[in-house]
Amino acid sequence: MARGNFGERLKRERELREVTLQEITSATRIGPRFLEALENEDWEKLPGGVFNRGFVRSIARYLGLDEEALLGEYDLAHAAQVAPAPEHPEERIPAPSKWIPAALVLGALLLLAGIVFGCIYAWRYFAARRAVQQVPASSEPAPSPPAAVPMVLTSSEVPTGTPNVPVTPATGPMDLLVSVSAATHLLVVADGHVAFYDEVHAGENRRFTANQEFEVTVADSAAVLLELNGQAMPPLGVPGSSGTIKLSHADLRQASGGNSQR
Repeated sequence: MARGNFGERLKRERELREVTLQEITSATRIGPRFLEALENEDWEKLPGGVFNRGFVRSIARYLGLDEEALLGEYDLAHAAQVAPAPEHPEERIPAPSKWIPAALVLGALLLLAGIVFGCIYAWRYFAARRAVQQVPASSEPAPSPPAAVPMVLTSSEVPTGTPNVPVTPATGPMDLLVSVSAATHLLVVADGHVAFYDEVHAGENRRFTANQEFEVTVADSAAVLLELNGQAMPPLGVPGSSGTIKLSHADLRQASGGNSQR
């Protein structure tokens, strides 16, 4: 596909529907600079990888276009226009007595740094899990009378004037807290709609709500910690690599008695 064909078609489809870049940004949470980069095919201004494809899919869904067809056109345009890496001139290899010891020392330092980072991440994750699971327990719990046992009744079975019996909801709003420990790119899809799509920085906390499902994608799996309704979730993947996780009501642990313990 010749340069400009993909971007020109994307812009033409948007203008035919009389949709502005700001309207697409409001609906999809994609920054205006990324939308302009796609229409101008300025690939170097985009985050790349799964994020670019997510942008194209969200725009196609909003404009009512065939998502897979538009993704195929994007793949052709991007693959044809990304220039190959320039070949580096042959460099003379230093004498082994000078660079081999330095490379060994550098490798050892990188390995040590990776071990330390992994230990810190594991400690934070399991500390969060312990905090969620800690529940004060009495030494001799008194047995509850039979009349206080929760029961599930249909609306036709509840007599007039009788208070509602507490039941454990199978569904309901879910609250997702994303705590960021290092700068990275974050994508959050709530109930099939893009809730957030941009770069986040260390120290930020982002909160989102959904009724059915979250799908979280992050460029660095070790850069974020997730809490669903106050419960710590597993890591998205191996530290240092991108990862994706789907979260729903099935991922919430139910404590005894049917109540979630925070």
